[in-house]
Amino acid sequence: MSETGQFELVVKHVRDYEFNVKFDWADTASLTLDEPAPLGREQGPNAARLVAAAAGNCLSASLMFCIAKSDVPADSVLTRVTGRMERNENGRLRIGRIEVDMTVCETLAEAVRLKRCLVLFEDFCVVTASLRDGISVGVTVRDAAGEVLHEHG
Repeated sequence: MSETGQFELVVKHVRDYEFNVKFDWADTASLTLDEPAPLGREQGPNAARLVAAAAGNCLSASLMFCIAKSDVPADSVLTRVTGRMERNENGRLRIGRIEVDMTVCETLAEAVRLKRCLVLFEDFCVVTASLRDGISVGVTVRDAAGEVLHEHG
C-alpha cells in the first residue's frame, strides 16, 4: 500500500445496535459489531473494543516486524489490551485510555535487534500513532435521495 493509500469498508445496520462490517478485501469475512447489554445483545465487539484491538494488533505487528522481519515463530507475542471508558467534561462517554501489555517469546526477547526496536516500534504503528496525534474525522449524513442533511469536519 502506498503512503497515501485509501481504504473503504461498509457498515450496515442489521437490527437494534447490531451492525455488519464488510471490509474492502473480497475474501475477508464480515464482522458483526454490537453494543454490550443492556443496550445491545452482545453479538460481537463494540467499536471501542475494535479501537483497542487495532492498537494492540498494530503495536504487536510493528514490534515483531522490527525484531524479526521474517521467520517469526508462531505464538511470538501475546498482547493484552485494557480500555478504560471515562466521561468527558460534557458527560459523554469516551475511551479515556488504552493500556497495551505485550509479552514476547524467548526467541524475540533474546533477539539482537530488541533494544533498538523497543525505541522505534511505537512510532511505526500506524494506529497507535494516529490515535495519539488525533485523527481528523469528517461526517456526512445523507437521505435516501443523496441530499446532505448534515456535514461536519
